[in-house]
Amino acid sequence: MDEVRGNRRAWETASEKYVQEYDDHLALARSGSSLFGVEQDLLRPILADAPEVIHLQSGWGLDDIALVRAGAASVVGVDFSTVAARTTQRRADELGVPCRYVVGSLPGAPLAASSADLVYTGKGGLIWMPDIDAWAADIARLLRPGGWFFIFDGHPAFALWTWDVDQPRIRPDRSYFARSYVNDSFPANGAVEFQWTLGQLVTAVVNAGLEVRHLSEHPEPFWKMHDIDTAASGGRLPNTYALLARKRDLAVTH
Repeated sequence: MDEVRGNRRAWETASEKYVQEYDDHLALARSGSSLFGVEQDLLRPILADAPEVIHLQSGWGLDDIALVRAGAASVVGVDFSTVAARTTQRRADELGVPCRYVVGSLPGAPLAASSADLVYTGKGGLIWMPDIDAWAADIARLLRPGGWFFIFDGHPAFALWTWDVDQPRIRPDRSYFARSYVNDSFPANGAVEFQWTLGQLVTAVVNAGLEVRHLSEHPEPFWKMHDIDTAASGGRLPNTYALLARKRDLAVTH
């Protein structure tokens, strides 16, 4: 698919940012957790069991270190940027944390079936998925019976909000129900973002055989362009969501 190939080229270029900011990210990794409060609250009982974690679209890798510090036995990160995977592996090795990184396009993670107790993703991940049903099926494939799937990501409506600081406005060039649009923030470079509604997301997860245990919407964004406090992030509109689902354990009878 031309869009996916173009996105991969854009992300290889954008991931050079991780190389340039290596020392800053290393300091962040050493100083504290990159997980948001809602993530910590929902994942705490799961991480208490020392799960083996797969992080799809692992990006800058700080969340992987935070997951290990919160209890994960290990994390395998998958990203389609060679630059990102190489840089995050270097940092994990330097810090001595059990994180391993592989390069691969998604869906179709180059990992064995039933190899994770928890699949974690989000924070800008879903907008790069061209096939949400195949994406959800791949997550179900990676999970062991009884395993968990967790996503904390930008709300689908987030793409509609303008960056105005005086009052919230809707972008005239975006639609909640559009298939895709060209990225005009990070990483730009002509990358194409795919627009999935919250209903499409939940339906894909359920159709993949996962049971939704939690779904919540939140006003705080996970990312601010140029650290701008926009009117849309002032508490009146949804900017993020959290979803927790579990793969059925067929060995358990009720």
